[in-house]
Amino acid sequence: MEAPRRTVVSFVNRGGRMTVGQTRAWERLWPSLGQNIRELPAGPLDLDEWFGRVAPVTLEIGPGMGETTAALAEAEPDTNYLAVDVYPPGLAQLMMRAETAELKNLRVMRGDAVVLLEDHLPPASLSRVRIYYPDPWPKKKHHKRRIVQPSLVAVVAERLVPGGTLHLATDWEHYAEHMLEVCSAEPLLRNLHDGWAPRPSWRPMTKFESRAEEEGRVSRDLIFERI
Repeated sequence: MEAPRRTVVSFVNRGGRMTVGQTRAWERLWPSLGQNIRELPAGPLDLDEWFGRVAPVTLEIGPGMGETTAALAEAEPDTNYLAVDVYPPGLAQLMMRAETAELKNLRVMRGDAVVLLEDHLPPASLSRVRIYYPDPWPKKKHHKRRIVQPSLVAVVAERLVPGGTLHLATDWEHYAEHMLEVCSAEPLLRNLHDGWAPRPSWRPMTKFESRAEEEGRVSRDLIFERI
């Protein structure tokens, strides 16, 4: 009997209308930089072949419009960056940033990150997983849609190499507390700090973080390590 899938409803499947520039970038860059998760063949995704080299892999879930992802990928040319989202305009914008910066270490995927992790990334295949400012779904009835849930954290922990890290950031206090509780309960992870992590100087300021500061919300980081 097939084992039940540990699926989290982590997003609303937004389409979004792309600008002319984004549409052209999609047509030009998607064949080499992008893949649809639904169209992947069964089994593990061969990241070494796709990137054309063997290197540590960082997975970013929900890169938004890509400014942070592109900056981090540019700062670490020896790391392969894989960004997954369901929002085509954001992925198109990220590919445009990659083209402008002449990045060779960035690839993008469209679809459900949970499916990617469960079905196409084998254990110990990732050096880092980052989830920055995910949709907080602030209404209590929508909390089940939050991507950071025990099932997601469990599969992330399995996909990390020993010593690999899960880095989370949010400006919603209750979501931050939920993240801390969920990650602390995962036996394969340990908190690298006593509670919240200091804000890393290398993490670029996102528009969400800037807006949070303007509105008086405090951003919190969490960094957990795979045991």
